[in-house]
Amino acid sequence: MDYGICNLSIVPLRAEASDASEMVTQVLYGEHFKVLESRKKWSRIRLAFDKYEGWIDNKQFVNISEEDYLNFDKINLKLSSDLVDFVTTSENQLFSICLGSNVSAAEYLNHYFEGKSITKSLPKEHLVETALLYLNSPYLWGGKTPFGIDCSGFTQMVYKLNGQKLLRDASQQATQGEALSFIEESEPGDLAFFDNDEGKITHVGIIMKDNYIIHAHGKVRIDRIDHSGIFNYDVRNHTHKLRVIKRII
Repeated sequence: MDYGICNLSIVPLRAEASDASEMVTQVLYGEHFKVLESRKKWSRIRLAFDKYEGWIDNKQFVNISEEDYLNFDKINLKLSSDLVDFVTTSENQLFSICLGSNVSAAEYLNHYFEGKSITKSLPKEHLVETALLYLNSPYLWGGKTPFGIDCSGFTQMVYKLNGQKLLRDASQQATQGEALSFIEESEPGDLAFFDNDEGKITHVGIIMKDNYIIHAHGKVRIDRIDHSGIFNYDVRNHTHKLRVIKRII
């Protein structure tokens, strides 16, 4: 078994071993992983944080030892907390990193980071405050950053920045936590899940107070939520059908 770590800002993880393949998620600076299969140009990996799998370009990560991989598993995450920040390389070059990058890996990568970071779990009331940092970020399938993010990438990163672990996809996140019977029982920070006509969960957002929800739909936006689902004032219609509300913390 081989192991690796992302030494670049934002790297696409793809469904197949091709630059033209669908981006299923992104690997942010400092994320480590197992290498399940290696080819000349591509490797199939499993991320340590959420066990998500996909294909990464071999030029966009560096190999690490099993010992290093296990050590990274033990180290508490130290996540960059500004929308954009920088690390300095050993050649005194700057490159940008984004909100939620794991800067605890900087020293190992022979980089220097002197920005703001988060190293501990935060109370539940901080979830909405963190979510607002992503407001107006454009929707991007597979995205996990303020420059492009999808609905479950948004909820995962918000929770991650508060010291909580969510799985990657909305359908996976819906298996976590405790289901609530009524929307009136919800608290800011709870997750609301929505399904399609076939009953498959395809969307997730974060409950706010006073029956509002923040979610990624076209962009990260705030809409009303009721027993039917999300009501979008721009189109004067319900855009998502409510399936279940889950309490994770």
